[in-house]
Amino acid sequence: MAALLQNFRNTIIVSVILGLLMVAGYYVHRTSDAAFWQAVFRWMHVFFGILWIGLLYYFNFVQIRVMPAIPAELKPAVSKHIAPEALFWFRWAALATWVMGVILAIDRGYLLQAVTLGLSETPASVPHGMIGIGMWLATIMFLNVWAVIWPNQKRALGIVEADADAKAKAARIAMLASRINTLLSIPMLAAMTMNQTLFG
Repeated sequence: MAALLQNFRNTIIVSVILGLLMVAGYYVHRTSDAAFWQAVFRWMHVFFGILWIGLLYYFNFVQIRVMPAIPAELKPAVSKHIAPEALFWFRWAALATWVMGVILAIDRGYLLQAVTLGLSETPASVPHGMIGIGMWLATIMFLNVWAVIWPNQKRALGIVEADADAKAKAARIAMLASRINTLLSIPMLAAMTMNQTLFG
C-alpha cells in the first residue's frame, strides 16, 4: 500500500478506478438515464471545481502571503518549479469546471434562463436567476484565469521573456486578478451549493 501511495500517478489512477466503480454502482440503481448523466456531470463539475478553487485558495491563502518572507535564494524553488506546476492544474481545472457546469446547465434545461438571470420568467423561476448569478461569477473567474492571470504569470515567472519592470508589473496584475477571483469565489460557491440544496 505504501508503494502505491508514494507514486502520485498510481494513486490517482486507482482513485479514478474506484470513482468509476462508484459511478457504475449508481448506474445500476439509476432512476433514469437523464438523471444518471446529470449526476455524472455534477460529479465531474465538483471534482474539477475543487481542484480549481483549492489551487486558487492555495495561491491566495499561502503562496502570495508567504512569498515575501521566503529568503531570496529559496524563491526560485517556488517560482521555477512549484508555481508553474500549480498554474498548469489551476488553469485546466478552471476550464474543465466551466465546461462541465455549462454541460450540466444544458442537460438540466436551464442554461438560457440562468444566463439571462431568469429575468424573462415568472417569480417562480427565481432559482434560475440565482444559479445564473453563480454561473456569471464563475464565468468571470474562468475568463480571468485564462485572459489575465495566466498571461501575466507567464511573464512574472519568466516563462515568457520580460525585463524586471515588466515582470514586477505582471506579478502585480496577476495577484490582483487572483484576488478578484478569491473575492468572487465565496458568493459563487454560495450560489452553487445553496441552489442545489434548496431547489435541486
